[in-house]
Amino acid sequence: MDIRRRPARPPPPPSASTSTSSAVDHQPSSPKASDALPLPLYLTNGIFFTLFFSVAYFLLHRWRDKIRNSTPLHILTLSELAGILCLIASFIYLLGFFGIDFVQSFISKPESDEDHQRFILHEDRKIHCGLPPPAPVVAKAKAAVELPQDDEEVVDRVVSGEIPSYSLESRLGDCLRAAKIRREAVQRLTGRGVDGLPLEGFDYDSILGQCCEMPVGYVQIPVGIAGPLLLNGCEYSVPMATTEGCLVASTNRGCKAIYASGGATCVLLRDAMTRAPVVRFSSAKRATELKFFLEDPLNFDTLSVVFNKSSRFARLQNVQCAIAGKNLYIRFSCSTGDAMGMNMVSKGVQNVLDFLQNDFPDMDVIGISGNYCSDKKPSAVNWIEGRGKSVVCEAVITADVVSKVLKTTVPSLVELNMLKNLTGSAIAGALGGFNAHAANIVSAIFIATGQDPAQNIESSHCITMMEAINDGKDLHISVTMPSIEVGTVGGGTQLASQSACLNLLGVKGANKESPGSNARLLATIVAGAVLAGELSLMSAISAGQLVKSHMKYNRSSRDITKIGS
Repeated sequence: MDIRRRPARPPPPPSASTSTSSAVDHQPSSPKASDALPLPLYLTNGIFFTLFFSVAYFLLHRWRDKIRNSTPLHILTLSELAGILCLIASFIYLLGFFGIDFVQSFISKPESDEDHQRFILHEDRKIHCGLPPPAPVVAKAKAAVELPQDDEEVVDRVVSGEIPSYSLESRLGDCLRAAKIRREAVQRLTGRGVDGLPLEGFDYDSILGQCCEMPVGYVQIPVGIAGPLLLNGCEYSVPMATTEGCLVASTNRGCKAIYASGGATCVLLRDAMTRAPVVRFSSAKRATELKFFLEDPLNFDTLSVVFNKSSRFARLQNVQCAIAGKNLYIRFSCSTGDAMGMNMVSKGVQNVLDFLQNDFPDMDVIGISGNYCSDKKPSAVNWIEGRGKSVVCEAVITADVVSKVLKTTVPSLVELNMLKNLTGSAIAGALGGFNAHAANIVSAIFIATGQDPAQNIESSHCITMMEAINDGKDLHISVTMPSIEVGTVGGGTQLASQSACLNLLGVKGANKESPGSNARLLATIVAGAVLAGELSLMSAISAGQLVKSHMKYNRSSRDITKIGS
């Protein structure tokens, strides 16, 4: 039988996908770095993770004990040296294992067409196996709403509430334009004009984020000069920003009397800003344990190290505690360089509170300020212990000057001071107010030099003393001010006008050669000006000239209604 053999059908040519897939499937795998490890990879990683964190925990506890015991940190024991080496070794391993892979995930790219094709086949295989394709990455960048160029449209949106008034500076990028738009919006919302409030001529960029929010203009306050004030052998022209007639003239007359008598002497007694947090415990006994810990001299160096790291100028001086039941008030006192220092001392206090949580985990911090500081309030603690700069200033006024310049007599001044500033203030229950008008001078200088006007409250604590000396011929006058809170850097001191007034006194900015000396000098100038103001006003009252001078200098004959129209 003739059987014909059919030629075998040639196999179909392999498709590109099949051949490539086969090549990929049968390609020998390249050796991995983890194959060289003596232990499984997950076990090796676990060992180094445990080593890193346990050694770090050990070293941190050892260093905390050294700080408490005032032991230098650079003196190492054998166990500490071994711990540091283990920490470095484990860190290098973890960095090499995770860090290199993390970086490569950003910089790796297909190096050839074959690599690119393998990647595509790998994704196709995932799809054929029923795996969902990778979700596309969608950028979620929120498009910023652009403000219209027309100011009227922006004003309408502010009035309607569509655009918050406080966001104008950041959204417009122009502080002056923001002030103009906000000003117009305020006038429309209130139905009242502010035409007399200046807008132009002020650098609104200088106050952004540090002095004032949502500005609509600025208030003009005239600045007068009293002096020269001869203080500690130096002459100062004292700037005073005020709207009270007679104040600058009266202070100037006091400066004249002091100058003619040879000048005044001022001494700084203390320089320490305070902050007093309030913390609470479950019992009064537990609160007293922290009180004893904080007031123990053996712990002061440790607290100082923790506190002082908040700033290169902050230096802890004292810790004073007061208890009310199970609540503890901790008054920290520290020097703050040329800054007034409220923010600086607050940061240091926060550092100490965080540190104390380790040994007193049951301590509940109620507030960073518990009013035992005490800031912007009349208080006995500031009057007795002081806050900021504590200063005493004195002068001897000769009988001739008392008669010719001040138009009064020494016995009259001494008697008036006794009955008015001492006895009268005591009957009124005054707290730190044993003076004639210290707050007048303090406020005027504070506004002119960019200080915090609200701190005039404790900064005006003052007791004025007068005494007849040299057989009753001459007058010894002094002012003691325990809490003058001033600075020459930060806050309003950076504004152009206030900076110019500080420059006039020679205390602008920070003193790099002797940190803190500019602020201390400013405090003495304030006290010297208060001395001059007290001397002049008391003389005017003694001579019966107070009402007459105020009627002459503190009353205007101009028709204000016509000026306004």
